[in-house]
Amino acid sequence: MENEKADLQKHEQENDSLEKGIPPDAVQNSNPEYHFDVHDLDRVQRRLKQRHVQMIAIAGTIGTGLFLGSGGALSTAGPLGALLAYALVGTVAYSSLCAVGEMSTWAPISGTFPHFAARWVDPALGFATGWNYFYTNAISTPVEITAAVILLTFWDKDAPTSHITAYTLVICILVCLINIFGVRYFGESEFIFAIIKLVLIIGLLLTGLIIDLGGGPNKDRIGFRFWKNPGAVARLGLEPNHIGWDRFLAILGVLVQAAFSFQGMELVVIAASETESPRRNIAKAVRRVFWRILVFYILGILMIGMLVAYNDTELLQLAGVDTAASSPFVIAINRAGIKVLPHIVNAAIFTSAFSAGNSFLFCSSRVLYGLALRGQAPKFLTYCTKKGLPLFAVLVSSAFTLLSFMSVSAGADRVFTWFVNLSTTGGFTSWFVMNVTYLRFRKGMLVQGFDLKKNSYHNRFQPYISYWGAGWTLFFILINGFQVFWSFNASDFFTAYVNIPIFVVLYLGFKFTKRTSFWKPREMDFVTGIPTPEETEEPEEPPKNFGERIANIVF
Repeated sequence: MENEKADLQKHEQENDSLEKGIPPDAVQNSNPEYHFDVHDLDRVQRRLKQRHVQMIAIAGTIGTGLFLGSGGALSTAGPLGALLAYALVGTVAYSSLCAVGEMSTWAPISGTFPHFAARWVDPALGFATGWNYFYTNAISTPVEITAAVILLTFWDKDAPTSHITAYTLVICILVCLINIFGVRYFGESEFIFAIIKLVLIIGLLLTGLIIDLGGGPNKDRIGFRFWKNPGAVARLGLEPNHIGWDRFLAILGVLVQAAFSFQGMELVVIAASETESPRRNIAKAVRRVFWRILVFYILGILMIGMLVAYNDTELLQLAGVDTAASSPFVIAINRAGIKVLPHIVNAAIFTSAFSAGNSFLFCSSRVLYGLALRGQAPKFLTYCTKKGLPLFAVLVSSAFTLLSFMSVSAGADRVFTWFVNLSTTGGFTSWFVMNVTYLRFRKGMLVQGFDLKKNSYHNRFQPYISYWGAGWTLFFILINGFQVFWSFNASDFFTAYVNIPIFVVLYLGFKFTKRTSFWKPREMDFVTGIPTPEETEEPEEPPKNFGERIANIVF
């Protein structure tokens, strides 16, 4: 009798699984050791709306790296070299986002890609990836706060130490408060910042085009003048006797800088567990990112290469100055005789730096919360308020903003350089893990009989774009500090490659302590603790008028 009841119960479970689109061979792992089912602990709430998610996706692709860092890229590699570097890195960033986007639409849960790595590759890889992503984002927050403070000095030339300290304190408090108030306030702030960025980049592209065609007050038609003289590709100076090789090295030198500009694009999937209708909204955001990269980044780099020569004396003199004055756009605008725009540009770039610090704090707190849910961080970090805010995770992450006060001391410059390098290589590592995890995810899904095309988002060029992304990110990690080998310096070598041993120690330490092993395709769990589309998706209301149809296209 008991056997008959057990068989009947098993048959009912199989029928229920089939109705939900779960193949009969799908694995459901109830072993508490892996913390796959955390419904009882996960208290975050879905408060990010469609417009928030779509604009966050845009904000993740536009930042100070484009507005300010592009000047350094231009002076290093020339207009064509910078364009090639940004285009290549753009494809790698896009492949990584496609990979994590597809996994996130299947499993829109807290913990995001570090948990996916633990769930479908190796628990030790998830642990190392989660902590790597946490500390690289946590230390990026004070770096962006410092950048915002420097931008304020555009209007406060030769600011005394007391001013710098006050600016830093105010920005730290504002960034922390936005995150402490909750995800709704975070979403609204990023929505506003994204609109400012959009207006700025579109305005700069149009202004740049007008200036290039001779529409500025000085009536100078530039065209592609600077591609011919001084040339399309600059030389790095490491191989003076080999021009072609030296130009190739210049392009390599910009790859790392370009990659830093694209980092943070994955913010939209970090917020999957707090997004309304996450499968539909994340799928829509990922599909649109390709065009945003093409329009904003590629056209932006093309435009500055037309406006300013790579050996421009003003561009070289302002190298290392992190205000609007160093932006190639502003150099061209000033030279064309337009006086008021630089102040507007600096104000908009300030909001971009503030937004970046805001986003890094959000990402670090949510990944820390996800680690705690899976037993890979202290359990007190799983605490959430009644409104779904992981308060202690936010407070711990907010403590890192205090590091921004190091910028007040001139002797802390070297430490901040370490932070930037650690953040950059940590970002490469995260991209690499996203692509590798997707390849294992895809293998397991196919072996267990899942139809990948039925997922809310599926890229038809997979798995090839993930192979592309994994290969290039591994290359970026290895060549990050290549210039040090022409004139070896132990300190520079350390800052360029220190993240590699940190990641390896995290991975091997957890692996040997917990005795973890790689998941085989037939052992991977694609079901347990993952909400069904019926649980997460709300009916999409069709636009009722022309205004709503336009909003639906934009957002």
